[in-house]
Amino acid sequence: MSNEREARLLLADGSVWKGRSIGAEGEAGGEVVFNTSLTGYQEIITDPSYRGQIVTMTNPLIGNYGTNPADEECERPHLSGLIVRELSTVTSNYRSTESLQDYLMRHKVVAIDGLDTRALTRRLRRDGAMKGVLTTATDSDEVLLQRLHAVPDLVGRDLVLEVTRGRRILWTEGPETRFWPEMSVPSAGRPRVVAMDYGAKANIFRSLVQAGFEVVVLPAQASAADILAEHPDAVFLSNGPGDPRVLRYAVEAARGVLGRKPMFGICLGHQIIGEAMGAEVFKLKFGHHGGNQPVKDLTTGRVEITAQNHGFAVEPESAKRAGARITHLNLNDGTVEGMDSQELRMMAVQYHPEAAPGPHDSVHLFTRFRAMVDAATEAVR
Repeated sequence: MSNEREARLLLADGSVWKGRSIGAEGEAGGEVVFNTSLTGYQEIITDPSYRGQIVTMTNPLIGNYGTNPADEECERPHLSGLIVRELSTVTSNYRSTESLQDYLMRHKVVAIDGLDTRALTRRLRRDGAMKGVLTTATDSDEVLLQRLHAVPDLVGRDLVLEVTRGRRILWTEGPETRFWPEMSVPSAGRPRVVAMDYGAKANIFRSLVQAGFEVVVLPAQASAADILAEHPDAVFLSNGPGDPRVLRYAVEAARGVLGRKPMFGICLGHQIIGEAMGAEVFKLKFGHHGGNQPVKDLTTGRVEITAQNHGFAVEPESAKRAGARITHLNLNDGTVEGMDSQELRMMAVQYHPEAAPGPHDSVHLFTRFRAMVDAATEAVR
């Protein structure tokens, strides 16, 4: 390994974790979480939903297949820092264009390996996600602890405005079909969907294109009037980072369109729809982050393995009082993973059916959304 500098992680509980720097020199602060995915580290690194967080990978070996531009969910990393047990010294994949270490250094991401990620994960599960500082500096632990106090909490922060693309985009790119399942969609017509970008993963837009939509992307602060001015057949609300309870502009825009156009929300979009309906949202102890979360679809009885990345959830009883039907449950902890309303022509899931590299159990939700939009369009003819 070309980089043998020491790095340290200091947690809010005062514990210090030492290892080797495998990324850029410097210091990064944020909420420390763990991700249980076995593959997809580049998609995780470039997922805007990780803004303000330091991600611990539980898979002990990371970097073995390198990186490449096609697997990016955004044009650059958004996480604050990366923690792994061991960075692979061998990069072996025909699609790789750059090693993970070179990628991290080029994008100035502070990262560490050589520490016990199993013990760290057990601590986060026991005590909950907590603030941390990841550094290559030689300052004392006491100095780092003072700087840790200055790291802002994730609760109460609007991080969406830091990651939204901030402009109107006509998105036409679909997914790489070599690595993506086919969707069975009508060949006639391309209904227009306005996709709200709260820090959306690119594969969401690609999946909407494959489902046969004309996709118009609008920035996070677009109002209900802005959305309706596009004359959409449907509206989509994307994933994104931070605390959904402070995104009043997004909630008001969703409330102004809900019931007027078919609507589909994923992750943060799911929470925004819940708030727009009058449901409550609460913070989870350590969240759901990984590509192996079991979810039961209550409408079919099937269990699907899903990819997830969220630290907040919709409170079920408040969602029912607001008129939503609970459609999906997390089998690990029973939290709400999906809801719908036939009256409002709305569907929403807390997980990621567009997950790249996978699993692909839930990609059918995009065709379910397309069918809902086609039925609504036919009803007004």
